[in-house]
Amino acid sequence: MTFYMRVFLLAGLAALVLGSGTIFSSREAGAESTYDRFVRQFWVSARKAGVSRKTYDAAFAGLSPDPTVLEKNAHQPEFKLPPSQYVVAAVTDTRVDVGRKMLEKYKAELDVIEKRWGVDRHVLLAIWGMETNFGTFMGSMNVIRSLSTLGYKGRRARFGRGELIAALRMMERGVVPEGPMMGSWAGAMGHTQLIPTNYLKFAVDFDGDGKRDLWGAPPEALASTANFLSKQKWLPGKTWGYEVKLPSRVGKGHAGRRRSRSLAKWASLGVKRMGGGAFPRPGDRAYLYLPMGSKGPAFLLLNNFRVIMRYNAAHTYALSVGHLADRIRGGEPFITPWPDGARALTEDERYEIQRRLHIRGHDIGVLDGVLGSKTRAAIRTLQKEKGVKVDGFPTPKIIEILRAEQTKG
Repeated sequence: MTFYMRVFLLAGLAALVLGSGTIFSSREAGAESTYDRFVRQFWVSARKAGVSRKTYDAAFAGLSPDPTVLEKNAHQPEFKLPPSQYVVAAVTDTRVDVGRKMLEKYKAELDVIEKRWGVDRHVLLAIWGMETNFGTFMGSMNVIRSLSTLGYKGRRARFGRGELIAALRMMERGVVPEGPMMGSWAGAMGHTQLIPTNYLKFAVDFDGDGKRDLWGAPPEALASTANFLSKQKWLPGKTWGYEVKLPSRVGKGHAGRRRSRSLAKWASLGVKRMGGGAFPRPGDRAYLYLPMGSKGPAFLLLNNFRVIMRYNAAHTYALSVGHLADRIRGGEPFITPWPDGARALTEDERYEIQRRLHIRGHDIGVLDGVLGSKTRAAIRTLQKEKGVKVDGFPTPKIIEILRAEQTKG
């Protein structure tokens, strides 16, 4: 379950020519042979799990290892966004606006979901927004190919094989009878990107039509995610955490899960909710999180934050989900500014970046104001050319560079 999706090429691979005349380098041919051997041998495990030979052969027909998956599995991404940039990129005004529209559109269904599972509807919508931008991109990779590529080699082989068995069991049950299951490079699927094992454990038939459809029925995906979070011990009626103001005597030495204490104890140390107000449940335990050190925003994180991390085990992801949920609910942006000056771009600024990059000759896809992987790749190219820090992050400075360059032109 990943927020940034980038496409990489394997270093040293020869060009692939599709069809009967496919040409491979010797390295790729060796990988293909290893993959074929894995597929043959893995049948024993699939059969023990109740997968028929017919389903197995249909699942692997014509498949080869996916170089994109191999590259993502073998290496860290080209760049990592610091927490400030991650949150700013994730929690945009546009995403908040769409989330509020979905809140109204699916109000009746969310009423039922929230009553049955006790999970905050705004958190469910935030996860939907984070995972697939409310269903606009659910992944375009063959799940069987992705998971079998992970399973046959590399550091995540155990994960890949376990998820592959679950995906094959889904095929055996006819979960997606019209074609291959599509999802992310790591096998996450549908509106809220459940991996196959979690589909089998937590997906629900919300509308009672006999199917558990994560792809075509948003309420069913939201209900399935609610079931997942509920089973991870979500506490109904409670929040994920608070932005707080620290006294001078509280700092990095107090941060971290091992230093958790009651909210009452934090208050006794002089920690206050940003914007004022008392902690509503002083007995709740929380730990201090300083994503950018003592100079940036500070947060006290509660049980429900850790539950969100069961969906994606990254603090920046869970913080973005919690903040997006609060914004959809009607809350304000964080009060403390990020120390590196990161801020959300306006919708006009996002369109301007895309338009100016397009004029420059970059392939950024549709000019939609959504700054995805193509836009960030173009920004990295621009940054390299201009000799500035290369991180692919869209900032007001990028707009200034583009304006200056195109004014001169």
